[in-house]
Amino acid sequence: MLGLIITLIIVGLIAGAVARLLVPGRQEMSILTTIAIGIVGSFVGGLLGYVIFHKDADDGFFQPSGLIGSIIGTIIVLLVWMNLGRRRAI
Repeated sequence: MLGLIITLIIVGLIAGAVARLLVPGRQEMSILTTIAIGIVGSFVGGLLGYVIFHKDADDGFFQPSGLIGSIIGTIIVLLVWMNLGRRRAI
């Protein structure tokens, strides 16, 4: 269980950092917010991967395509986060 939590945090950090580098504009958020968005994005990417490709965790827990899906899901979550922040600021 502890290994799963540590893996989620590490993958969330990597996916969140890469997504923040790829999305243009300034995102003012802490490292904890980056990790949280990365973790949520990983779940979104996993759900999209399952819906589109019908792959399951039985194929292996850590896959390169899983990390790529996590980054894509994190980019989607980050764009939604930025849109919601922009609406509140207006």
